[in-house]
Amino acid sequence: MVEFGLKLEDNKVADWADKYIDYERLKLYIKKAKKAAEAYEALKKRRPELAAEVKAAYDAGIPYSLASGRNSATASAVSLSKAADEADEGEKEQGLELQQTKQKRSGAGPPVESISVGKEELVPLVDKAKKYEKAKPSEAERQKYGSTGSFMSLTPISSALDLTALVRQDSNVSNLIGRMTGGIFGQGNYANKLTQALKIIDENLDLFANNLDEELEKVTSFHAEKLDELEKRLEVLVESVGSNYDVISRPKPNGEEGVSTFLKLKDAVHRRVTNIMSRPSADAGSTKAGVGHLPSKSFDSDEEIVPKSSDMEYILRESDSIKRALTDLHRSTMLLNNYAVMNFTGFIKIIKKHDKSFKSRKGRFKNFMTKAESIEGELSEQLGNRMEKLFADWFCDGNIREARAKMLPKRGDGLQMDWSQLRLGYRLGMCAVLTLWVCWDCIWGSFHDQNISIGGRTAFPVFRACGGLLLVHWFWGFSVFVWQRYRINYIYLFDFNPRIVDTPMLIFNDVVDETLVFLLLMLLYYKSGAHEMPDLIPPGCYPLILVVYTVKCLIFPLRTRGPLWVAIWEVITAPLTSPKFFHTYVADVFTSMVKVFQDIVWAACYVLSGDFWFSENENNDIDPHQWQHEFWYKNVLIPLVCLFPLWIRFNQCLRRYMDTKKRFPNLANATKYAMSQTVTLFGAFHPIYLLHSHETKHHKYVVSKDDINVFQEFWMGLFIASSLYSFSWDVLMDWGLGRPEFSFLGPRLMFPNKFYYYGVMAADLVLRFMWVQSLIPPQSGASFELPSYLTAITMALELLRRTLWGFFRLEHEHRHNTEGFRRVDFVPLHFATGHQHKYKQQKEHVGFHVLAEVFVISAFVIGISFLSIMAAQRATARVGEL
Repeated sequence: MVEFGLKLEDNKVADWADKYIDYERLKLYIKKAKKAAEAYEALKKRRPELAAEVKAAYDAGIPYSLASGRNSATASAVSLSKAADEADEGEKEQGLELQQTKQKRSGAGPPVESISVGKEELVPLVDKAKKYEKAKPSEAERQKYGSTGSFMSLTPISSALDLTALVRQDSNVSNLIGRMTGGIFGQGNYANKLTQALKIIDENLDLFANNLDEELEKVTSFHAEKLDELEKRLEVLVESVGSNYDVISRPKPNGEEGVSTFLKLKDAVHRRVTNIMSRPSADAGSTKAGVGHLPSKSFDSDEEIVPKSSDMEYILRESDSIKRALTDLHRSTMLLNNYAVMNFTGFIKIIKKHDKSFKSRKGRFKNFMTKAESIEGELSEQLGNRMEKLFADWFCDGNIREARAKMLPKRGDGLQMDWSQLRLGYRLGMCAVLTLWVCWDCIWGSFHDQNISIGGRTAFPVFRACGGLLLVHWFWGFSVFVWQRYRINYIYLFDFNPRIVDTPMLIFNDVVDETLVFLLLMLLYYKSGAHEMPDLIPPGCYPLILVVYTVKCLIFPLRTRGPLWVAIWEVITAPLTSPKFFHTYVADVFTSMVKVFQDIVWAACYVLSGDFWFSENENNDIDPHQWQHEFWYKNVLIPLVCLFPLWIRFNQCLRRYMDTKKRFPNLANATKYAMSQTVTLFGAFHPIYLLHSHETKHHKYVVSKDDINVFQEFWMGLFIASSLYSFSWDVLMDWGLGRPEFSFLGPRLMFPNKFYYYGVMAADLVLRFMWVQSLIPPQSGASFELPSYLTAITMALELLRRTLWGFFRLEHEHRHNTEGFRRVDFVPLHFATGHQHKYKQQKEHVGFHVLAEVFVISAFVIGISFLSIMAAQRATARVGEL
């Protein structure tokens, strides 16, 4: 899990960077105090009784005195401890006993004059701490014995261990403890070290408390100042427009027919626009009428204005200006809301860190957050809602949901493109050309030349597996682009490290390169198998090269792939680790990759068995891959692959129930995956799903038609129930939609068009049935098994459905902490705030380098084309001679 400090840095507005909570400094105070506390606990274990006495004296504000004689020092310490415990109860007899004990003791050390507990001192020692100031050493004695030691300490400062310096310099607590507890120090120094540790703890915690108040004052003052500024700017904008400015919308494309819906202004706003927003004439003799020259007639209720075309063009410009001004204000308000949310969250987290590190002081800042209510984000959110209401009234016919969706997106936030746009563009063009070439040769060639299509080649599952992973990469790039475009803070929700996150541009550049390699190897494999190119290597080596390249892309670069594999391991070990939101997202994606995992298993067996060395038999008389018909593969491995993703997600739901003790939604969600597993198990293992007799070495099943119909009706009912359950869960729980009071949508939407939601819901209903169908293992013999030529299509459609699901799933999680994965419900909107991501630290593609790359590749393609034409002409000439 990424630390909050990184999230704070990622969401900081660059211009306000020094106005945020100094989270790292506050955390440093806690860290120093915690190290000193660990050192104190290590010392305490050596001599617990003496440590308790030193602690009692320190809490009372009394310097702990220790004579050089061991017995007398112990007696004095015991007497002090008893006096501190029993003086609060008002027992005067104990004071007399203490005085007698001090008179009877003997030893080499001087009398303990710094401790005076007699008849006149029978009051709690904490209240009388000031009376012991006279027992403090003089300046000369401090220099000799140490300012932090007790008055009677006989260990000079030159030989005493400075704990403060150790805590600052030594980051290894075990080394610190070893250096502090070495045998070269005496008994007096041991008490000094305990006192020094306690002092460091208190000093750092006091600094923490003081700085916490200062940081809160800084944040609240800045927030109030910016909020007041935004409110005043909004008032100026509203005053300039007028409160009766009803609707401003663009005219219809066909011209004058849209004038009636173009502008509706009442008399009051007509006068305001005339007086305040009139444009200056270009020159004194200009005859063009501006807004100030509109007909000055009074208007009744709904009488329409038909302005001149020049007036309409001007008002359109003014309308766009108002829209931009209001959108910019809304953006600033949302940034201020992010500022409040991040600081409020920071105060909560740092206080929880303090309470967790020092449980004995828990509750010290119990009432602190009441002073931080002003930065909870409610005030800035209310101001933003007011702006959304104005935008809706002015530009969206009063539709607030549409206004919210239109005001959030803004071009330019992290989506700017440099010369890499050209680089990406021409590589996409190369991908398009290769795709058409593959389709032409692999599909048209099978009909025209009677060759086997690419889908009929024995190693096609290898390409299908790598193609499935490639599609996942493509869809991830689209997901990041959409989330970033519509302010969904996926970095915050997924607990990503913002220093290594990739932009959509980098993701698309990587995936385009991978696609080029994939298409090129597929084309070479097909051409080699069809004997249309020299057999330099066996055709099966091209799939092998693709597998090696895919493995390389899955491992490198380690900086980004390493955290991914750590997350995947945590997903796989779901019952043993508590899942985070990103873990559940990955597990859900895994459930949509069942077909991909099946092909990955096939590809692994293909490579490990060495089948890539054998030439393909086009007559298909002998199956070169006998292992795929073995019991361990067909009846054990493949069914387990079908069930494993569902089993992972099922275990995550159960673990969430154990962690939160909430039956809903955890057990209800687990039921959904249990039903899907049941569909898979019945479809894979029940013997009566076959339409023909099924023989094994020991049994023969002859299935009647009636039994088949009964089973198929049962299985179909289970199939439909599981699909509808999954679809309902998607809409109601994962997306937060389907509410009748909001037209079967949700209360707050982040995407601009409501038809996006309706379209995705309809697609999800259809594709959910295809997903459950895909859970049936291949080559199972079931009558409802999908044909092999449709596997690639259904696999791509399911990955597309999961991508669409992810758009709305993160939108809902951004708005609501649906399953309690976060301690704080607030999530800042995603803005380009000036933080330094990995991609901002990289050099941009210089235009010269990109153009040079384009030139070299273009020259290479032209040269290859020229040589191909020359070879074809020579071959044609030879055929003519024969």
